[in-house]
Amino acid sequence: MKAVLMTAAGSPEVLQLQEVPNPAVPGNTEILVRLVAAGINPIDTKLRSRGTFYPDRTPTILGCDGAGIVEAVGASVQRFRPGDEVYFCYGGLGAHQGNYAEYTVVDERFVARKPASISFAEAAAAPLVLITAWEALYERGRLEPGEKVLIHAGAGGVGHVAIQLAKLKGATVSTTVGSEEKANFVKQLGADHVIFYKQTDFVQAALDWTNGEGVDLAFDTVGGETFHKTFPAVRVYGDIVTILEPDANTVWKTARQRNLRIGLELMLTPALLGLEESLQHQAEILEQCATWIDESKLKIHVNHKFPLKEAAKAHQLIESGSVTGKIVLLISDD
Repeated sequence: MKAVLMTAAGSPEVLQLQEVPNPAVPGNTEILVRLVAAGINPIDTKLRSRGTFYPDRTPTILGCDGAGIVEAVGASVQRFRPGDEVYFCYGGLGAHQGNYAEYTVVDERFVARKPASISFAEAAAAPLVLITAWEALYERGRLEPGEKVLIHAGAGGVGHVAIQLAKLKGATVSTTVGSEEKANFVKQLGADHVIFYKQTDFVQAALDWTNGEGVDLAFDTVGGETFHKTFPAVRVYGDIVTILEPDANTVWKTARQRNLRIGLELMLTPALLGLEESLQHQAEILEQCATWIDESKLKIHVNHKFPLKEAAKAHQLIESGSVTGKIVLLISDD
């Protein structure tokens, strides 16, 4: 099969289209998937530039997100049969094969049925960001109906689905954006209040929006100084969740004074630690999101599509920053 191999850690040029052996025949509970599209996420570019979690296994195939058609199933598979359309977030961290390839094998427990109403490209763009936003808002942040939430970078991959998941929970949403075009985009997704962070102090804007009290929950998808600068925008005894590792220079004083509950979200933990029940839970999240997508309650925005052979160009684009929505590799013509 054709696959994009990461031949070593380095610049995007280390991604090379090559012929590699087909995956093994699926085991008892595994399914063989013919991949139609693969999502690209910032974690892919970080692993490519720094090295994967399993550096002794290079060359490797990156790509956590995939969508495709079941080709064959193991003897004990119960949920899927050949011809079924699926999507999932699995592999691509350096151990199990990723999805920049024509085929992969995945345990059926970690796979969800693809939303019927959207393309394979949109489905492939969805899993990692959906799971990240769901876990951050609903599980780490314990978001409740009627609460006010601040979402940083609402036009981004995680941000644009976080806005929608927050609205589905019955929350009121404020979000930061960098341009009028992105402001229009997030308003279409349901954002109630837009902050132009380049021209406006987002903390003051959030406080004005909440009559000086602060938001119930802040969701940081940016990291760095943005994380600790957000502390005063959160109400006393409120929550802040970040998907980035807090900087060593983080100033915690305001968070402590306001008794903030700090949430750290890394959706890759179940895969890295082999937590099978948690991986199954993530597939269940995708099943629920597929229902909402098919009910037109949730949208996935794909901004750019590249053929598989142009994976390096896709990495260059995502590393340029400020991409609205998601970037996808197209593997076949389905």
